[in-house]
Amino acid sequence: MSRIGKMPVAIPAGVDVSIKQDQISVNGAGGNLSLTQNALVKVSHDAGKLSFQPANDSRQANAMSGTMRQLVNNMVLGVTKGFEKKLNLVGVGYKAQAQGAKLNLTVGYSHPVNKDMPAGITVATPTPTEIVIKGADRQRVGQVAAEIRAIRPPEPYKGKGIRYSDEKITIKETKKK
Repeated sequence: MSRIGKMPVAIPAGVDVSIKQDQISVNGAGGNLSLTQNALVKVSHDAGKLSFQPANDSRQANAMSGTMRQLVNNMVLGVTKGFEKKLNLVGVGYKAQAQGAKLNLTVGYSHPVNKDMPAGITVATPTPTEIVIKGADRQRVGQVAAEIRAIRPPEPYKGKGIRYSDEKITIKETKKK
C-alpha cells in the first residue's frame, strides 16, 4: 500500500467533513471545498480521522489511495490555514496594483494588463513589486499564480519579468564576438 495513503488525515476542531456516495466535502472557517470520490478508494471516517484504503489490489488503486489522501489533506489545510503564493516583479517600471478582485500590471507592454481573480482567490500587493495570492484551494492558487507569471515570464539575460519569490533564474552570458 502507498506510504502516504497509509497515514490518516487528522480533522481539526471547527472543520466538518461529509462523505457521500460520490463526493467528499470539507467545510471550515476558510471556505467550502469538495472533491469527487474515486471508485478505486474506500474512505472511512472514525474518531476525528479519515483513512483511505485501496478498493482492490491493483497498482492504480494503490496509487490513487495516496493521491486521494493528499488531496483531502490539502482541502483540510486549505479551510483551516489557507495557501498563498508570492510573486516578485523585476524590471524598471514594472509594478502591480490590486483593486478588489482585479490585478493591474504594468510590465513593459504598451498597455496595462488587467487580470480578474476567480471566486475564492484574493490578491494583495504589499509593495508595488510584490504580489501575494491567497485562497483555500491549493490547485487554484497555484494555477492563478502560474497564469500571472505567464504574462511576463523571467527572461534569461537580465532576469526581468514576473517570478515566484523562491525562484532562482540562471542568467546567461551575452554573446561574444
